[in-house]
Amino acid sequence: MNVPRVYLDSCIVIYLHEGTADLQAAIRDRLLPPSGNRPILNVSDLTRLECRVRPLRQTDTSLLSEYDRFFSLPCISKLPLSSRVYDLAAELRAQHRLRTPDALHLAAAIAGECEQFWTNDLRLAKAQADIVLKTLP
Repeated sequence: MNVPRVYLDSCIVIYLHEGTADLQAAIRDRLLPPSGNRPILNVSDLTRLECRVRPLRQTDTSLLSEYDRFFSLPCISKLPLSSRVYDLAAELRAQHRLRTPDALHLAAAIAGECEQFWTNDLRLAKAQADIVLKTLP
């Protein structure tokens, strides 16, 4: 029984909470499939930071609480942003011309041994496709 380790890019978490009803349902269906194995969900503190910016800026305490509840769910694993992750992010940024946050997300997924990286960022998805997430440098 293979349960995939999945890293959620910030945009996926934001769409889950702020997207259209159809988009929210599609993401929920992938997170909680009616049959088969549920993925092991991974994020980093960077994911949390990026999700909290808009509600903080707009003083939307309800949305902020919703995000805080999501990130405290027992099914969400937080991957550390260690020195090793930052070093790998620098390499990814140099090789794939990624922005620093995107390189950090991808490096956290690689270091966290995630088999899948869920994003809607086309540039980041292209870089991720060029890298085998199971292989650590």
